[in-house]
Amino acid sequence: MFNLRKCRVGVVGLGYVGLPLAVEFGKHFDTVGFDVKPERIRELKAGRDSTREASPDELRAALRLEFTTRLQDLKPCGVMIVTVPTPIDEYKRPELTPLIRASESIGEVLSKGDVVIYESTVYPGCTEEVCVPILERVSGLKFNRDFFAGYSPERINPGDKEHRLSTIRKVTSGSTPEAATFVDQLYGSIVHAGTHKASSIRVAEAAKVIENTQRDVNIALINELALIFKRLGIDTEEVLQAAGTKWNFLPFRPGLVGGHCIGVDPYYLTHKATEIGYHPEMILAGRRLNDNMGLHVASEVVRLMTHKRIHVSGARVLMMGLTFKENCPDIRNSKVVDVIRELEKYGALVDVYDPWIDAAEALHEYGIKPVRKLRKGHYDAAIVAVAHREFKAMGASAVRQLCRRNHVLFDIKYVFPAKDVDGRL
Repeated sequence: MFNLRKCRVGVVGLGYVGLPLAVEFGKHFDTVGFDVKPERIRELKAGRDSTREASPDELRAALRLEFTTRLQDLKPCGVMIVTVPTPIDEYKRPELTPLIRASESIGEVLSKGDVVIYESTVYPGCTEEVCVPILERVSGLKFNRDFFAGYSPERINPGDKEHRLSTIRKVTSGSTPEAATFVDQLYGSIVHAGTHKASSIRVAEAAKVIENTQRDVNIALINELALIFKRLGIDTEEVLQAAGTKWNFLPFRPGLVGGHCIGVDPYYLTHKATEIGYHPEMILAGRRLNDNMGLHVASEVVRLMTHKRIHVSGARVLMMGLTFKENCPDIRNSKVVDVIRELEKYGALVDVYDPWIDAAEALHEYGIKPVRKLRKGHYDAAIVAVAHREFKAMGASAVRQLCRRNHVLFDIKYVFPAKDVDGRL
């Protein structure tokens, strides 16, 4: 039933996760990359990737990959892999609409013997409780008789050119032992780092959701320590460097926790935990602390400005960076926006500068129109919010030249030494 040699792969969703996957499969198998956005397909066919995850050379190397917006082009694919976003809504609840719509679309082209693999981050049980019933209803086929499912959580790290899809060990799973073996072999053919076959889809789903939950809780601890050390008059970075001399101390740093993974995934787990009658105290406490760090940064900047007798109302503030992390153009769930909004409540006029972002996307998502050029001697405060390589190359002195004589330079990401800035976390 499962024939790896004759496999044709369809990848549904060509964002940060789906495109690298389609490119790798396109080097070994006939592969169809599907996306509902015509503009995305046009740029990929032209050899361009606005996410910067795949270079033109990498796109050209995927000789067996084709791109399409036509759902029927997925019909010949025996394997379909879903890599759509799984965000949260305004009430911090899982927003499964993209996943549901993708499942409905696949159900329309599903054939007997097909395998549908999900990579999107979900809570344990979501694939088989939400997605599979949709596939059955739309296709009219019977699960684990006519078609099969798998789950292999994505581990893409946007902007990371060292840890790539093929060099990160892949967790795999399937809805039957035979399907699990096939899914494992399929990914094993493109992932040089190897695979780990989980005993069930639910185990694989749980493994994914706790990876980022663990990071979230650890960063929350360091953020709380930073708040404590600030009151004690101790430099947090010095403390972490000293503690880091112990072999098993984990090297986390304080900061804003945004993005589509760490700031979102824990809510999928807490949603499921609450559904089964358990209130997850530690995870939610970490989420609350991390979600409020933007307000803390804004208040620190205001405090430093007030100390220097700089009127905050009407002050010009330069926000350096809008993306959720360094050296990537992804602005989804950026907590830098929280700092901007809070400063604007004080009456500050905030300019955003980020060489990595798409200006139209920033305007659409947040109503922010980034500045394209920086003016010397123009700002009352500058905040280094993202550790882009361009900002590191500038150096603190060049950033200070953008400011007036009396100003504040605040460094959220430890880009510059403590002696070169007026404040940091």
